[in-house]
Amino acid sequence: MNAVVQSVPLLLLLAALVAMLARRLRLPYTVGLVLAGVVLALLKFSLGLTLTRELIFSAFLPPLLFEAAFFIEWRELRRDLKPVLTLATLGVLISAGITALGMRFFAGWPWPGAVVFGTLIAATDPVSVIAAFKDAKVGGRVRLLVESESLINDGVAAVVFGVALAWAGGAGLSAGGAAWMLLREAGGGLLCGVLVGGAALWLAGKTDDHLVEITFTTVAAYGSFLLAQKLHGSGVLSTLACGLLLGNYGALGSLTDRGREAVGSFWEWAAFAVNSLVFLLIGTRLAGLSLKSALLPALVGVGVTLAGRAVSVYPLCALFRRGEKRIERAHQHVLFWGGLRGALALALALGLPETLPNRDEVLAVTFLVVAFSILVQGITFVPLLKKLGLLA
Repeated sequence: MNAVVQSVPLLLLLAALVAMLARRLRLPYTVGLVLAGVVLALLKFSLGLTLTRELIFSAFLPPLLFEAAFFIEWRELRRDLKPVLTLATLGVLISAGITALGMRFFAGWPWPGAVVFGTLIAATDPVSVIAAFKDAKVGGRVRLLVESESLINDGVAAVVFGVALAWAGGAGLSAGGAAWMLLREAGGGLLCGVLVGGAALWLAGKTDDHLVEITFTTVAAYGSFLLAQKLHGSGVLSTLACGLLLGNYGALGSLTDRGREAVGSFWEWAAFAVNSLVFLLIGTRLAGLSLKSALLPALVGVGVTLAGRAVSVYPLCALFRRGEKRIERAHQHVLFWGGLRGALALALALGLPETLPNRDEVLAVTFLVVAFSILVQGITFVPLLKKLGLLA
């Protein structure tokens, strides 16, 4: 524990320096952090932290999800809620299905491993996406579409993954049992998020101390996630609902003006700090991977993951080709290429049971697909925005 406490300030200093250098080199700072993590691992420098499922779920995901949801404006999201929900629900199922089929028939994986991988890698990473948009200073509808779809996509993918893992473990789920499991996790998660967020708003309305208001939002971010997980609901959806509630209704008087400004600044910093640790640790784990046996299935994994994302974006966007909900072709390209993978996919992979067929291979391929997503898609994301004329 002492080693962890001592290493965090050093890691944050390193993250700040990497962020400064990355901006000078016009690189996404998440890419710089991953590369820095790889270099540190190759130099045998001990960070005092190891990327585990428990660390991601207990410490990293709640603040990252909460901060992303907190800054989404409900009025804007409501206008595009139908296409966003379509992409984040039906799109996840399509993407997971195509990826699973590809891994089964092109990589030769057994069905359990292929299906579990398909569902966990369908989770796009709002953290990487939001960081890319912040670096590029892009706003407007395209940013709302990509960020909100990515957030909700995370929650849906995590719920579907739970069902896939139960099936792969031999639970013998019927269609009705799978539907009930989906409803329980999604509905329970959303309910927990609303209850915790509502309680935080009520308490915040009793004080005008901005430090106390920050404390309530911190407790709400972690409390909503942990409560939902404890009750077998979706912690991701719970924190998403909580963040949306506090970010929107908090502006209506529950949070003071000074409190809202302080809360916003605090969560921007918290997301930067946690984000930095996540990507540094991803880099250290990548450096320790054995590529020999995983390289070929990883190449297949990258290909089928991109194919699944493409089929889940373009045909579904075609459903909204008329009226005010029409999604421009340029925005569709951004939705496709901006579907980065990250922390949630890794957390789900790290938590796979030892009994899952080809578990180690699934884990290695997940890390390599995430690495491709962060490094290749992350580096080319801003040039794509420029080519599409979406940068001011």
